This record gives sequence, structure tokens and C-alpha cells, in this order.
Amino acid sequence: MEILGAGRHTIPREVNIGFYRSSNVEVTLVDMRERDLTIKGQEILTADKVAIRVSIIVQFRVSDPRAAMHEVANYEERLYTDVQLAARRSLASMTLEEILTNRNRLSEDILRDVKEAAANYGVAILRADVKDLVFPGNLQEIMNRVLAAERMSQAQLVEARTKAETQRIDAQVRADAYRADAEAQAAAMKLAAQAEAEAVRVKTEAEVNALREREQAAEAYSAHPALLRLQELETLRELARTANARIYIGFDKHRALETNGARGE
Repeated sequence: MEILGAGRHTIPREVNIGFYRSSNVEVTLVDMRERDLTIKGQEILTADKVAIRVSIIVQFRVSDPRAAMHEVANYEERLYTDVQLAARRSLASMTLEEILTNRNRLSEDILRDVKEAAANYGVAILRADVKDLVFPGNLQEIMNRVLAAERMSQAQLVEARTKAETQRIDAQVRADAYRADAEAQAAAMKLAAQAEAEAVRVKTEAEVNALREREQAAEAYSAHPALLRLQELETLRELARTANARIYIGFDKHRALETNGARGE
């Protein structure tokens, strides 16, 4: 057996008793392109005893034409059977929930179970996937309700999270505003306290300066009595400018003289 490549080929002749005759040549074409094989409508019981109908699509190609033609009678039929049995074994070991949530497991199981066996008869499996998944009528309705409930719960969860996030942001804004207000009040109180302290300091300093000036004036009056007399005269002159002012000069001395005169008589 010879594997011919693409293109034209000449059929060989053989010589027999002085004349030519054609040799017995059989040519079988093998398609080595990637192809799809669909396993249709397989009704299978899952591990939790739910009957489902599954259609599976398998992508494959012939990798060894010699093995494909001689190892099995029909490589496509053999591949169909191998994939069908592998899919049944895989789906029968899975629950309905696992089938719905992890369809990749079916592809992995088929590739693991069939890939090596198919290679023995010259076929390479590229991938296997669930094409259709059909449930019984009542189960379909239940699944639709479950899916609707899940979508509603997810929407409610998103709404709750959004509401919680909004409340958190509002609380954060209020806390920031309260903190800013407290900081502003503390700054205002600090400024007021500083202003009051500065006013007290200025007042105290002015009083101290006034006392120092008085002390200096008292020392000057003690050293120079005439200055005190001039101050008295200046004060009398200022008082004289007021019509209602009354000036008592030597009142106690004059009263004492009157008392002594009365006693002499």
C-alpha cells in the first residue's frame, strides 16, 4: 500500500505474453481536512436521575490515512461510537447542576477517553462541545423559574450593594463635613483665644507702663517739690474754667483755727 500525495499520478502497466494490460490498482480517497461530527439527540440519565437530550459536536481530522483505512472498517462510524459512549459515561457521572455550570468537563472527558483510542486508527480529535441541551418539559419550566429567580436575586443583590455604597458615601460626606466644621470651630476658637490673650497682654503692658510713668513722676515730684506745686496750680487753673466747680483750700486747717478761737473766748 502506498500513500499518494496531492496531484496527478500515472497508473502503472505490467507486461504479460507480449502485450500490455492494465494492472489492478485500487485508489481510495481520504479527506484529511478538519471536519465536524455531530452526535445527535442522545438521551442520557444524569447522576441525579434526570433524563436530558444532548447533542455533541466533535471536530476531528484524519492524521494517518493508512491507519484510518486498515485499522477499522469505517473510521467515521467508529469515531461516532467512541464519542457517543464517552459522552454517556461522562454525563452519567455528572449531576444536572454540574452539567449546567461546567460544560467544559464534557469536552475534557471526551478528549481524555477517546483521543488516544482514535489516534490508533489515524484520527485526531481537536475538540468536543455540547451543541444542544434539552430538558423535559416540566424541568425546562422549573429551570426557567430558577434562572429567573437567580437573575432577580442578582439584581436585588446589585441594588442592595448600590444602596449600601450610596449610604456609605453619604455617611462619609457627613463625617467629612462634621470634621471640617469642627476643625473650623477649633481654628476660630484658637484665633479668638489668641486675640483675647493679645488684648490682655497689651492692656497689661499699658498698665505697667502707666505705673512706671506714675512712679517716675512721683520720684520727680519728691526730688523737685516745685514741680508738684506747678502741677497743683495747673489743676486749679483747669478747675477754674468750670463754673460749677468748688474748690476747698485748707479746709481742715481753717476749721481747726475756728475751733481754737472759740475755746479762747
